[in-house]
Amino acid sequence: MANTSDTRVALVTGGAKGIGAEVCARLAAAGHTVLVADLDLDAASATARQLSDAGGRAAAVALDVGSPDSIAALFAQVEREYGRCDILVNCAGIAKVFPFLDFPLDNFLATMNVNVTGTLLCAQAAARLMVKRRWGRIVNIASVAGMRAVGSGRTAYGTSKGAVIALTRQMAVELAEHGVTANAVSPGPVDTPMTQVLHTEKFRQEYSKAIPMNRYGSVGEIASAVMYLVSEDARYVTGISMPVDGGFLASGARGL
Repeated sequence: MANTSDTRVALVTGGAKGIGAEVCARLAAAGHTVLVADLDLDAASATARQLSDAGGRAAAVALDVGSPDSIAALFAQVEREYGRCDILVNCAGIAKVFPFLDFPLDNFLATMNVNVTGTLLCAQAAARLMVKRRWGRIVNIASVAGMRAVGSGRTAYGTSKGAVIALTRQMAVELAEHGVTANAVSPGPVDTPMTQVLHTEKFRQEYSKAIPMNRYGSVGEIASAVMYLVSEDARYVTGISMPVDGGFLASGARGL
């Protein structure tokens, strides 16, 4: 897919489904060339086709965020075929739950590798292209689980998302002089394919009770926050983690 020189290129990891797919749709509707990057290339291709059929510019690209070689190969392809990467949204992530005392090391390491190391390497590769144009937007999808413990079993997921928030701050400080902003969006619970598998009905009910708005969020509500952070209106915003959580982090004991 060709890209005109004045059209910004946006790459979304984990872009095939859930929050990532909605972010891709919003970016395409805003006129950007969108690269739907995902381990599931078939699903990414389906998402890209939907965006193209709706009049957007989109292409699917294969990416294993857990593989440094895959990340390097993709960004070399992006530079070769498009010559730029203006917006990066790191949406790819994994999560499993185990009791803390029995948390398996292999899952902890795998979660950190995908959620943190993968975010780092994608951001580094994208930023190297951004600094050439002195403009760029990086948005990392973190979680309220990185700011507050959310239930049991999330030793790896919560730790990884806390690390993503800290990593975002460091990126912001070092990239500011180059015209690149870096921010995180920290969703509360959102109806996505991952949470539908991870959250039991009992967990959903209890979690909703802890949220002043008494409900899960939608992928569209998260994507709206991302779209603000990648916009010109957010040019003076960098290094933040924006909760989009229905008031969950603000709330203490409820029903008193």
